[in-house]
Amino acid sequence: MEGMYNKQQGLHRLVINNRETAEISGVLHVDSFDDCEVVLETERGLLAIRGDELRISQLNLERGELSLAGVVTEIAYAEEKRLRERGVSFLGRLFK
Repeated sequence: MEGMYNKQQGLHRLVINNRETAEISGVLHVDSFDDCEVVLETERGLLAIRGDELRISQLNLERGELSLAGVVTEIAYAEEKRLRERGVSFLGRLFK
């Protein structure tokens, strides 16, 4: 099953366990992250995961995989640029 969900195949998978950990495949890029929100570009659009004490425990962009720990309170998908702009840091917006 290894490699079954890699980014070369264009598949995306999100598994949340007890709202405490998440395993995500099909990750192309991490747009932004802090302890309250992680914004990812995936094979199926932009994904925002919101919660408390969020931290990326493992990241492998070559394989398109990310592991997340913390308390997950909300997930949202979007194809709109608006979600991506929410992930831009304060300094990034300041220097536009």
